[in-house]
Amino acid sequence: MAAVADVTFEDTTRLVNTKDYRIQINEAGEGHPIFMIHGGGPGATGWSNFAPNVAALSRKYRCIAVTMPGWGESSLQSLKTGRDGVEAMKQLADELGIDQAAFVGNSMGGATSVSFTAEYPDRVSHLITMGVGNPAGVNILQPAGMSEGIRILTEAYEDPSPANMKRLVRIMCFDPAMASDELAEQRSATARRYSEHNQNWLDLLHSGPPMALRAATVQAMSSWTVPTMLIHGRDDRVAHFEASLRLLAIIPNSRMVLINRCGHWVQLEHAAEFNRLVDGFIANT
Repeated sequence: MAAVADVTFEDTTRLVNTKDYRIQINEAGEGHPIFMIHGGGPGATGWSNFAPNVAALSRKYRCIAVTMPGWGESSLQSLKTGRDGVEAMKQLADELGIDQAAFVGNSMGGATSVSFTAEYPDRVSHLITMGVGNPAGVNILQPAGMSEGIRILTEAYEDPSPANMKRLVRIMCFDPAMASDELAEQRSATARRYSEHNQNWLDLLHSGPPMALRAATVQAMSSWTVPTMLIHGRDDRVAHFEASLRLLAIIPNSRMVLINRCGHWVQLEHAAEFNRLVDGFIANT
């Protein structure tokens, strides 16, 4: 599925005001709605995580790349306001008049999508995660504590310099060619532009792991019927593919795709394959 050349950031971006949030989105296309929720990291946005996917999939679907509260031009998150991506997504869906949609989430966005499905399964037609974080439980294949990637991500929040962004992008991808100086500069400039988000993320880090799935969410997963596809890079150094294996064992109506020579950003590093997987899963499941 080829990308559509005229789908640009400027033509698709807008701010949506809900009851409690201001949420930046990039929206394109018509048809069955797909929410695309980005991962954590300084300078991240819905567009930076999903631009080639929006361009391709919007030929057939209504694609909405969401910049979550705490990133980009969206509302701040802090110890005072809390971190509740599920409520933010519910309010956004309500404001857009979307009763049911496919949810596509990378890393933190995957955890948000899983948690949303646990609370509102009737509002999720399909669940697709990439590089999702750990469900509650004990690690078997991966070490305990912060992964190498989360440590570097945290250091980039503390100092969003181009050099630290270069380290961050390198660990997100298998192919070092993707870690260009231009991308590092862009992420650094975005993170420094919204510097208050960075400190708020560090403050919230101490209140709980940013990608952990609560035990109650894990319990709910064992009984839902939402079609679920878990995509993971074999070489992911941010969130080990064990997390998707464990979710595969818990969620009855699920399947997993494990991709070699792929890091944390499946949707960018293997964009064409990812777009085909998403389209086929939504169209045929």
